[in-house]
Amino acid sequence: MELKLKTPLRREETEKLRVKDTVYISGTIYTARDSAHKRMVEEGAPVDLVGAVIFHAGPIIQKDQDQYRMVAIGPTTSTRMNPYEAQVLDEGVQAVIGKGGMDRTVSEALKRNKAVFLSAVGGCAALYVQAVKRVKQVFWLDLGVPEAVWELEVENFGPLIVTMDSEGGDLYDEVRQAMRS
Repeated sequence: MELKLKTPLRREETEKLRVKDTVYISGTIYTARDSAHKRMVEEGAPVDLVGAVIFHAGPIIQKDQDQYRMVAIGPTTSTRMNPYEAQVLDEGVQAVIGKGGMDRTVSEALKRNKAVFLSAVGGCAALYVQAVKRVKQVFWLDLGVPEAVWELEVENFGPLIVTMDSEGGDLYDEVRQAMRS
């Protein structure tokens, strides 16, 4: 199934998504990597996370006078966020975008919060940046450009594949089990 979603996402929407569904997102998404996740857990998020979409990405940014422009944005390996993601999901995040999947702790948090993990294709940074309409704000720039939290306005951001759903479905596990057979 192919779905177009608008942020902020609602639990009623994300709990219906299933592994292998294709999703496109419009509205606001936030980038956040290791350092940002750690700070969110320790100090609280710089934005309201209820219904939010977090993208595990370190964008390439160009500054033109007082404006930031996104040059490229692709997914980073999500397992690095495993120590923090469950707590971030418990703050109301409804979708996490990344690559490579996440651990059982995150899977349990996805189920508990009726949220999903969406996989973005690595190597498609030039494709994904076309959906970024503008950089709205940046938070925690002291962490460095890749680690800062970038608030982005996006339109039809995707394609994204549901690889972990709110019922415990996990495409990565399905593939691993099929390889063992």
